[in-house]
Amino acid sequence: MDKLKLRREINAARTSLSPEQLRTNAVKVRETLLDQPWVQMAGLVACYWSAGSEPDTHGLVFALWKHGATVILPVLRADNDLDWAVYDGPDTLAPGRHGIMEPVDTRRGVDAIRTAALVIVPALAVDRRTGIRLGRGGGSYDRALARVGPNVPTVALLHEGELIEGVPAEPHDHHVRFAMTPEGLTSLM
Repeated sequence: MDKLKLRREINAARTSLSPEQLRTNAVKVRETLLDQPWVQMAGLVACYWSAGSEPDTHGLVFALWKHGATVILPVLRADNDLDWAVYDGPDTLAPGRHGIMEPVDTRRGVDAIRTAALVIVPALAVDRRTGIRLGRGGGSYDRALARVGPNVPTVALLHEGELIEGVPAEPHDHHVRFAMTPEGLTSLM
């Protein structure tokens, strides 16, 4: 299966999820992640602010911040690379280039992700054998993941049925070490 077809299928399945199912999934994902010692100990967390039918991160970002972690969120640059800025509560976000909420704090640069102790990324699917993630196709997170150290936990958030076998891969695609679904956390590496 090619990436474009797989993206269309997953996006169609995601749009069929009810608001109640999205909320239930978000709570399961948030609570399971927050129970992990390596999440609790992470001082600097790179995450993302979810949009649409993506696995919801709003409560997760808020909980990490309230528990004392410094959370950095991406700011999409004109070249589709990701700059990073600190989240300092819900009132510190504003719509970005594509309407996705971004922090209004000082930009920390594309290399800020190098200092994160935990990186949480969006994905449409992850290959359960290789950890290769399928993104939206812009390459933003592949560039960001290339900057992350090899021992830093990288977690892709997924809905049920999105941890699959056979995600098409290209040389620029990067893997993640964990996949988080409402069913639980899966180690991939």
